[in-house]
Amino acid sequence: MTFPFVSGARLIIDDIGGCMLFIGEAFRTAFKRGIPVHETFVQIWRVTMQSLSTTALAGFFVGALMTVQFSLLVRNFGALGFLGGLSTSATIREVGPLLIAFMLSGKVGAYTSAELGTMRVTEQIDAIRCLGASPFQEIILPRIVGIIISSFFLLLVGLMMSIFGGVLLGILFAHINIDEYLRNVPTIVNAFSIGTGLFKCLVFAILLATICTYKGYSTTGGSKGVGRSVVATAVSTMVGIVVADWVTSVISEAVLNLAAGR
Repeated sequence: MTFPFVSGARLIIDDIGGCMLFIGEAFRTAFKRGIPVHETFVQIWRVTMQSLSTTALAGFFVGALMTVQFSLLVRNFGALGFLGGLSTSATIREVGPLLIAFMLSGKVGAYTSAELGTMRVTEQIDAIRCLGASPFQEIILPRIVGIIISSFFLLLVGLMMSIFGGVLLGILFAHINIDEYLRNVPTIVNAFSIGTGLFKCLVFAILLATICTYKGYSTTGGSKGVGRSVVATAVSTMVGIVVADWVTSVISEAVLNLAAGR
């Protein structure tokens, strides 16, 4: 008798192992054969153009949401002057990268997984191998590198739009001027906060690129299998991003304590 928890844990371990072998093969191919530059730039451009408006809009509302929530709290303490610093710090360090990465996982991750899954079940990947070329070099590596670069850029754009959304809602909702909103931002948002946000953006981008390409490449079962791969990509990416967010937060806290000599 197999317990559901045991079988579920076994599937997760198998998935992680397969993903590690997949990314290892990608690294070996990159070192031996190189990365197609032109195709990589094509992927960067395509992913960026497909998701730029969505990411910018999501980032704007993330910043607006954080400003509204913090204004409800600090207003009772007469500390509206700290609204900009608190909202910007929380958005850059935690909420912004997480929510925007969720948005990209549904947009970029699902699309890439469906694209590669369709290529797999229609035997296009096998045809590339039969012609003597490497599928990893021709289609996997450009997508991994392209998604990492474009997703990192999109996350940065989303964070900048979140700051703009916070400023606008601070003026409209909290009724404070822009100078008052920005006055304490340098006090609360330091280089470490910005570095933490950028570090999380990079980790989330790598995680997204790895999972969506692996799930798409390992698709089986025809058109139904493509649908299953897309669903599995969305679920795995979101769970992975949450876990990665916790891990990166722990690492950032440890680095901060080490730098402070605690």
